[in-house]
Amino acid sequence: MSNVTTVGIDLAKNVFALHGVDALGRVALRRTVRREKLLQLIAQLPVCLIGLEACSGAHEWARQFARFGHRVRLMAPKFVAPYRKSGKNDDNDAAAICEAVARPSMRFVPLKTLEQQAVLAQHRIRQGFIEERTASINRLRGVLAEFGQVLPQRASELRRGLAACLERLPTRVAAA
Repeated sequence: MSNVTTVGIDLAKNVFALHGVDALGRVALRRTVRREKLLQLIAQLPVCLIGLEACSGAHEWARQFARFGHRVRLMAPKFVAPYRKSGKNDDNDAAAICEAVARPSMRFVPLKTLEQQAVLAQHRIRQGFIEERTASINRLRGVLAEFGQVLPQRASELRRGLAACLERLPTRVAAA
């Protein structure tokens, strides 16, 4: 493990696959590690290049690995797939990530800071609320239309006309 120069890590929820090579490209590390042991293992590695697929949690892991002095690169999964030599499984994915990260022509995803991630999360959450509101309004308009009560699409129009519509609906529907 002391001669590892490049590591590919297939991130998952609880068990991570690692594949590391030395300066000559020979396999020097191949193992699976549980979540709670991953940082401990990375801390023991000599400073090296670590490749990760850009996925949920990848930016956080990259920041933590960088604290140990490692150079961490994130790649879009679609750019890693061509380097997989056989069937899709965690070990083969880790090997493909290790191979891909060492390519000079590889395109990397910029590592996000904590602040950048917070802003993006805020936008994603807000967008989700907007989509849920739109879906609820459309669902309600659809139910009203089944009973002959047609309202315009805008939320303000629905709020304005809903009270009058409820009086003309069957009790069971109006109560829902």
